Amino acid sequence: MEKDDVYKTIGAPSPEILYKDKKSKFFASAFPITSEDEVKPIVEELRKKYHTANHVCYAWQLGEKQRSYRANDDGEPNNSAGMPIYGQIQSFDVTNILVTVTRIFGGTKLGVGGLIQAYKTAAQMALESTEIVERVIQDQLLLRFGYPEMDKVMRAIKQKNLDMVSQKMDMDCELILSVRLSETEQVLQLFDEMQGVDVSII
Repeated sequence: MEKDDVYKTIGAPSPEILYKDKKSKFFASAFPITSEDEVKPIVEELRKKYHTANHVCYAWQLGEKQRSYRANDDGEPNNSAGMPIYGQIQSFDVTNILVTVTRIFGGTKLGVGGLIQAYKTAAQMALESTEIVERVIQDQLLLRFGYPEMDKVMRAIKQKNLDMVSQKMDMDCELILSVRLSETEQVLQLFDEMQGVDVSII
């Protein structure tokens, strides 16, 4: 089976991990997310939970085919927190994920090298404690056709065992199908060759 149409993510939030270095405490967690909008509420919740924390640093990565990411040092020296966390997301090759590390200062400065190591280790421990799952990348196809075509379209969907996401039956019919990325071309061609059926990727 093709492996280029799968991606790795986490099935559920990780347990919270505590890493200590020179009395500084680093609380690390990993959360599955589907959009950037979910990041802020999680980070604010952590600020409330650890109201004595000096920094809530994090990194996230989103997307299956095209990936976007952000790393945030939250007041720590430049690139000493967010990027080491993001480095672990890359090294575990996971996406649709937010990894946070909340630091409570213990009175001894760690220096930039020490911070990089501490944030990296805490993020790594959080990711090691999660269940990493493989998901299939899906394309969504929109089919438009008239009622006379209904039978042949439905027959093809059943034969190919395709997932129907939604259907709208007005004057014309509209169906949205979810198709595995590696099978998209084949399915597009199948419906493209049908008289009276319009198919496109959405």
